[in-house]
Amino acid sequence: MSRLKQFLKTSEYRKILENIVSLTGLQFASYILPLITLPYLTMVLGPEMFGLTQYAISLITYFQIVTDYGFNLSATRELAIKREDNKEVSRIFSSVMFIKCMLMILTFIVLILIVLFIPKFSENYLIYILTFGMVIGYMLFPTWFFQAMEYMRYTSILNIIGKLIYTIAIFIFIHNTSDYILVPVINSIGLIIVGIIGLYMAIRRFNIKLQIPKLDDIKYQLKEGWHVFISTVSINLYTTTNTFLLGLLTNNTMVGYYSIAEKIVLAANGLLTPISQALYPYVSRKSSKSKTINIQFIQKLTKLMATVGLILSLVIFIFAKPIIIYIFGDAYTTSIILLEILSALPFIVALSTVFGVQTMLTHNYQKAFSSITLLGGIINIILAIILITIYGVIGIAVCFVITESFITIAMLIFLQTHNIKIIPTKKIKIK
Repeated sequence: MSRLKQFLKTSEYRKILENIVSLTGLQFASYILPLITLPYLTMVLGPEMFGLTQYAISLITYFQIVTDYGFNLSATRELAIKREDNKEVSRIFSSVMFIKCMLMILTFIVLILIVLFIPKFSENYLIYILTFGMVIGYMLFPTWFFQAMEYMRYTSILNIIGKLIYTIAIFIFIHNTSDYILVPVINSIGLIIVGIIGLYMAIRRFNIKLQIPKLDDIKYQLKEGWHVFISTVSINLYTTTNTFLLGLLTNNTMVGYYSIAEKIVLAANGLLTPISQALYPYVSRKSSKSKTINIQFIQKLTKLMATVGLILSLVIFIFAKPIIIYIFGDAYTTSIILLEILSALPFIVALSTVFGVQTMLTHNYQKAFSSITLLGGIINIILAIILITIYGVIGIAVCFVITESFITIAMLIFLQTHNIKIIPTKKIKIK
């Protein structure tokens, strides 16, 4: 019996390792591959037009957040627990996809109203509408489902294929500044195709029986995802909103400078995501069985994530200047100091991910998680407006680091005071 248990345990860890590898491939597709085209796009489009394409994405990201709603964590957690019951899996899948579809339609109506009645967006209305195709693609692709079922290789393979097509298409079709309008077209078409294929594979591979969801199921999923949704909105009050505010208070050129530095840091953060996402279903199951064992595991995970995050931060800070100069050119020297400031984020985000997602959410502290991130988001908006007004683009970078630091420290204090000792306060004496 002990050998069987050991085998099952080993198999479980192998599955986690497989998912980490798959998710690393996904992050490579999401962040690293676009960095290949980034220098080319910045050179061909120039800071202003490149900034415009990034500003359009910052607006559309809000709609993507609404469409995701928080299901990437709430529905993932529920499916991870009930995944052996095919009837329950089909019920959850149908309810979530129905809600996501309705939310997508609602956000598109909102976008049309924005581009019709707000002059700043009316001027380049076409680029915003074309960029919305990204929302459709993200809505269709069931990353949350594959994550819960711990079959992330499907997600990785399809996303890598999609990003490779995007990368090749950029070099084929983008040749001068006027081609900027093709950037959202290429982005959207690729995501929609991958989304359709991913949805088909999920339904076919896991024998999903699509059904019209009951009103009670819709209400339940909306309720379960609410706190995660609020926390996601809050997080974007100090991520996507930074780019959005920068564009409102300065110009597209400044957005271009900031976007380069931010994308490099986000790519580094993306290297941490596979560990967190692959372990989330595992930690969710562990927390429902033994709180003590789970906390011990989280303490080890904190050390691992902190070490990896610190290494990434130091590498970015030390090599910030050569990265910008040699890859993007002298036209983007303003991005050097922005990258140096933002280089602190991989270390800070590594810790906040463990404290927030892996610990607070898996221990059912969704409300506190939402409250902390919401407070951080509000502080960020107030601070961002002040610092952008005084220091311009440098101000928003400083604001980002301050906000992330505040949220990470607040989460740690909350956990420590609720008897979840990420940092042990008592030492065990060995006699």
